[in-house]
Amino acid sequence: MQRSFLLYFLITLIGILFIGRLFQLQVIRGANYDPIHNSAVKIEYDYPERGYVYDRNGELLVANQLSYDVMVQPNQVTPLDTLEFCNLLKIDKADFLKRLKKADNYAPYLPSVFLKQLAKEDFAFLQEKLHKYTGFFIQKRIIRKYPINAAANVLGYIGEVNETLAKENAYYQPGELIGKDGIERQYEDYLRGTKGKKYLQRNNLNKVTGSYLDGSYDTIPENGKDLTLTLDIQLQLYAQKLMSGKRGGIVAIEPATGEILALVTAPSYDPNMLVGRKRSRNSTILFNDTISKPSYDRGLLATYAPGSPFKMMNALIGLQEGVITEDSGFRCNHGFRYGSRAGAFMGCHCGITGRPVQLKAAIARSCNTYFSQTYKKIIEKNNKPSEGLDTWHNHIASFGLGNYLGYDLPAGSPGLIPTGKYYDDIYRYSWNGSTTISNAIGQGEVLTTPIQLANFTAVIANRGYFYTPHVLKEVNKNPIKDSVYTIAKKTTIDKKYFSPVVEAMHEVFKTGTGRFNQVEGIEICGKTGTAENFARIDGQKIQLPDHSILVAFAPKENPKIAIAIFVENGGYGSTIAAPITSLLIEKYINGSISKENKYREQRMLDLNLKDIYAKLNQKTK
Repeated sequence: MQRSFLLYFLITLIGILFIGRLFQLQVIRGANYDPIHNSAVKIEYDYPERGYVYDRNGELLVANQLSYDVMVQPNQVTPLDTLEFCNLLKIDKADFLKRLKKADNYAPYLPSVFLKQLAKEDFAFLQEKLHKYTGFFIQKRIIRKYPINAAANVLGYIGEVNETLAKENAYYQPGELIGKDGIERQYEDYLRGTKGKKYLQRNNLNKVTGSYLDGSYDTIPENGKDLTLTLDIQLQLYAQKLMSGKRGGIVAIEPATGEILALVTAPSYDPNMLVGRKRSRNSTILFNDTISKPSYDRGLLATYAPGSPFKMMNALIGLQEGVITEDSGFRCNHGFRYGSRAGAFMGCHCGITGRPVQLKAAIARSCNTYFSQTYKKIIEKNNKPSEGLDTWHNHIASFGLGNYLGYDLPAGSPGLIPTGKYYDDIYRYSWNGSTTISNAIGQGEVLTTPIQLANFTAVIANRGYFYTPHVLKEVNKNPIKDSVYTIAKKTTIDKKYFSPVVEAMHEVFKTGTGRFNQVEGIEICGKTGTAENFARIDGQKIQLPDHSILVAFAPKENPKIAIAIFVENGGYGSTIAAPITSLLIEKYINGSISKENKYREQRMLDLNLKDIYAKLNQKTK
C-alpha cells in the first residue's frame, strides 16, 4: 500500500514539474522567447531602407542602392566542393577558410557576412547554384549613393559592424552597416530604421518548410527617417570650387538660427569613393594621405591662430571692462614697444601717424598698437595679471571659443584660450600683459577652429548672442525642437558695445583692408587677417608662409550669412580670403555673381597653391 502511494506521489510530482516547466516556457517566457538558438529555425533579416538626406532647399544629397551579400550560418554548413565554391566567389581556399572561421568564432548559430557586396553579374550567376551549398544564402543589402559630389565631411559614410560592436549591441550583426562619420554616425538611430525578421522552419533535411509558428515571431522592417540638413548645397559646391588647389576651411552660418549653410574642408573627396567593394582600397588611400589629408575636416578640427579678426574680441572686452571707450586713442608710431629690451617691439602697418588711433580706424586699418594697448589694460586692470587674464578668458568663452561649441557633428577640436593658471605654470607667477602681448593680435597661444570663428562672427552679427551651430534642420519634415539648438545663448558683453565694432567692420569693406572686395548693393562687415605660421623642424622653429584669414557677415542689418575662411599659406587676408568671402556672400544673397565681379571669380578659380605646398612638404620632411 505504501509503495503504491509513493509511486502515485512520484508520478504526480513529476507531472506537476513537467506542467510547471511547460507553463514557464510557453506562458512566462514565451513572450520574450527568441528562437534564434534553435537549429531547426532559419532567420532571414529584412533590411529597411536607410533614410534619405536632403539639403535645406530639397536637393537630394544621399540616396540608396541595392547590394547583395553572401551570408553564412556556420552551424548549417555541410561538406561542399570548396574549389568550385571559391571559383564562383572569385576567392582562394585560404580566404574561404579564414572567412568561415571568423564567422564561426563570432557565433556558429548566427548568420553573418561571408562576402560583401557582390557585383550584379556575379550575383545572378551565383544565385542559380547557391542551393548546392547548405548554410550559405544571399542577403539583399542597402548601401549608399551620393548624387552630388559635395560635403563628404558633413555626410560621412557607412561601414561594417565589427565583432566587438556586434557583441556590445544586440541590434547589429557582424558585417552589417552602420554610420561611421558625419551625420551618418551622429544620426544613426534616425537613419538606420528597424530591420525585420522572418523565422523559417526547417525539416531534418535542412530544407525550409514554412514559417516558424505561422510567423508569430516575424517582424516587418521600418524604414529610416529622412533628414533635411541646413546646408545650402549650391553654396557648398561653389565654396568647394573656389577652394580647389588650396588647403583650408570655410564655415558659413545663418546668424538668426545657427544653421550651418556650408562647411568646407579642402582638399576633400568624392563621397562615392567609400561605397561598395572599392571602399576598402579607397579608404586606405584617403586615410593614409598624411600630406593633403582629404579625410581631415579642417573646418572642425584644424586649429589656427585667428590673427587680426581676434582684435575685435579684445575691443569688445576692453569696452565691457571699461579700459577703453569708443573714443579712446593711442598713438601708433609704426608699432608698439612693450618692454625695455631691444626686441620688445611689435611693428604695425596701419599707416596712421601723427594722431591718436581710435577704435573704428583701429579695426578698419588693423592697428596692432591700439589692440596691444587695449589688451595690456585688460590684463593689468587691477595689477593682478592672472585675475585679469581669467576675466579675459571668461568673456571669450561666452562666445564659444576654447571649447567644442556643442554642434551636432562627431568631429571637433576645442582650440585654446589660455587662463591665468596657464601662464602662472609657465612663468611661475612672474608675468604681465607684455609677456603675453601676442594674444592682443590673435597670435601667441590663442588657437581657434574655423567653425569657432564663424560662430564668433555670428555673435557680432546678432549683437551679442548666438544659437549653437548645427546641420540638422528637419526629421521627416518635422523641424528640430532640441533646446540646445533653438534657445539663444548670450555672451558676457553688453549689446551696446557691439554697435561700434559693427560700424568698424563695415568700414573695413568701405575704406579698409577689404575695400577692393566690395559687392554693389550688399553692405559687408568683416575683418581680414594674416596669421603667422611656424613649424618645428629638426628642433628649430621655422617660419612658413602666412595663413590668409577673413571673417565677415552680410548684410549689415538683418544679416543672412556669417562666414569664416582660412586658406593655409595663402598670405595676406586681403588677397585670397577676402575675394573668396565676397564671392560667397554675393552668391548666397544674390544667387549669382555679377558681371563686374566675374574677373574676381576667375582669378580665385585659377589660383592654385600646389607649388607652395610642394615646397613646404619638402621643407617639413
